[in-house]
Amino acid sequence: MRYFLQRFAQFLIVFFVVTILVFVVTRVGSKDPAQDLAGGTVNPALVEEVRERYHLDRHPVVQYGYWIGNVVTLDFGFSYAQNQSVTDMFKQRAPGTFWIGFWAIFIGLVLSVPIGVYSAYRRDGPVDRAFSFGSFALISLPALVLATLLRYFVGVKWGWLPADSAYVAPWDSPLEHFKNFFLPALTLGLGLSAVWTRLLRSDMALTLQSDFIMLARAKGMSPNRVLWRHALRSSILSLITSVALQLGGLIGGAVVVEQMFSLPGIGDRLVFAIQGNDLLTIQAIVAVIVIVVVSVNLIVDLLYAVVDPRIRHARALG
Repeated sequence: MRYFLQRFAQFLIVFFVVTILVFVVTRVGSKDPAQDLAGGTVNPALVEEVRERYHLDRHPVVQYGYWIGNVVTLDFGFSYAQNQSVTDMFKQRAPGTFWIGFWAIFIGLVLSVPIGVYSAYRRDGPVDRAFSFGSFALISLPALVLATLLRYFVGVKWGWLPADSAYVAPWDSPLEHFKNFFLPALTLGLGLSAVWTRLLRSDMALTLQSDFIMLARAKGMSPNRVLWRHALRSSILSLITSVALQLGGLIGGAVVVEQMFSLPGIGDRLVFAIQGNDLLTIQAIVAVIVIVVVSVNLIVDLLYAVVDPRIRHARALG
């Protein structure tokens, strides 16, 4: 419990620091926040209404306090530029970004775990060298270039999958959901798999030289049991950490794939909000990203104790 409270306190500190910085930066770059919040209108009555509604005539600390109070009640304000509440924007666009990230992580893990384990087991062999070359190539390939290639060849030239995706929930039509989300998710998932393959291969190679692995082999355990039950469990902590840390980067990748494949999502909306200086939308998206990333990292920290009993015992002692 004490560990959880410590991590929760860190979460609050990170949340307040990041949101305050965004709050300050958006207002420093704005000549008149009230006019920006009103969608750039020249209607003085609307500008004054917005100024009063969001307390823009008061001290910035007071403005931030009112904003935090509204966020607690899930009221992120109203986007006059899009003529809808920011909460409604999240309801419409968050599912698309969520499924892109979910399937990208799924593809990355499905590819990286078996490849990383096998590459470490057959280290420096021809298959390992081939996988290493492919991983370095994918790491060096920007998501924008990969998205362009997949869209042109798979979507436009060969017509196997839609070049322009649309949001379809998996429970509405699993097949259409797969068709619309596969290319965007594959674009991000291939890059993730390349990073995670290199990371897991490195950790597995060290683990396979450990004394307890030598002992397991000496006892006559099968190679599969040694690899998948003992070596992988001891090597997976870095992979779990990387998965959690990549969540923030997925938002940046989502900006690319959502625009390339015309899929409505949070990343696409963030770009337009920055271009239009839609302050409340920017603040809300950043706040949600911080909450998601820090919460997942907290869950991952708690999972460490499940994966590695030594961490659980160390926390119990200290």
